[in-house]
Amino acid sequence: MLRFQLIRVPLSASKFSTTLPLTSISRKIPRTTRLISSMATYSTLSQPSKLLFRQLFEKESSTYTYLLADVLHPSKPAVLIDPVDKTVDRDLSLIQELGLKLVYAINTHVHADHVTGTGLIKSKVPDVKSIISRASGATADLYVEHGDKVSFGDLFLEVRATPGHTVGCVTYVTGDASDHLQPRMAFTGDALLIRGCGRTDFQGGSSEKLYKSVHSQIFTLPKDTLLYPAHDYRGFTVSTVGEELQYNSRLTKDEETFKNIMENLNLPYPKMIDMAVPANMVCGIQSKPT
Repeated sequence: MLRFQLIRVPLSASKFSTTLPLTSISRKIPRTTRLISSMATYSTLSQPSKLLFRQLFEKESSTYTYLLADVLHPSKPAVLIDPVDKTVDRDLSLIQELGLKLVYAINTHVHADHVTGTGLIKSKVPDVKSIISRASGATADLYVEHGDKVSFGDLFLEVRATPGHTVGCVTYVTGDASDHLQPRMAFTGDALLIRGCGRTDFQGGSSEKLYKSVHSQIFTLPKDTLLYPAHDYRGFTVSTVGEELQYNSRLTKDEETFKNIMENLNLPYPKMIDMAVPANMVCGIQSKPT
């Protein structure tokens, strides 16, 4: 039987104190070979590893969902990061084909551009637990805060608070234990996009907080850390800390310039926000039929 345990550890680079009481919850990084299809984008391992990793794509909202699993553990426990309601059947079919046991459906934040798939997943696989940050104010089975570790088998994701796009954004980073493959991977949600970042003009967003979050919690990771965002609108699939430190058109600027850029984006009102945010505030947990 798989044991869930949440482990809280201090992070030296932190400038945030998201002091949130936690419920119980409880470790590799491959080089990748890319295979593109109309249904999904998959990232496959080029060498044997404990970690199985797949990058999946939902085209309407340009959302990436990430599947990670400990395939050397007897039960092959798996997690899904940022699932989308429209691709739940695809994702669960893949998990079944690969012989994995899904234990967690995780959101990086309360999304405004699509409905999370966690509710549908739980209705089809009742043992799966939903996870989101407590700072988000959303409902979920389990809550995380800065410094926590979400374990699946012998692997784990480290939680880093990266508010700014929304108040409850977190970045999930693969473990740095000596027996883990390198480089590390960071799943940045909308906080850091490839050559960009998420907007900061709704859901408690703050340009100042986002700038500090990225520079203290993501840009302090090793430069070869692979960065996987929740969205991409130009066909990019992965970047690195080193690349973004050099080429990110917004976050390479000084803080005042960055804030000025963000305040003058003049973006349209998100077309899905009025439907997506209320749904995602309950993290996709559906009420049982009466």
